[in-house]
Amino acid sequence: MIHKLVSAPINLVKKVAEKIKEEADKELYDLPTIQQKLIQLQMMYELGEIPEEAYQEKEDELLTRYEIAKQLEMEQWEELTKKKQG
Repeated sequence: MIHKLVSAPINLVKKVAEKIKEEADKELYDLPTIQQKLIQLQMMYELGEIPEEAYQEKEDELLTRYEIAKQLEMEQWEELTKKKQG
């Protein structure tokens, strides 16, 4: 009984932390979100709202995230096809 009282808050904290990580990963590696941010960045640069150096830096970051997101997507597809074949 005492074990449940002690472990319940810990389990809740773990679930909340997992959900936060899941949402953060979704934001970081969501392809449509990254694509939208790239478009917004391009527009800001073309309108002269940000200097070229800041543009290049942010573009590099977004493109890296895009590559990771594509890799994660490919891994998910491979897992799904393996499950269907198995």
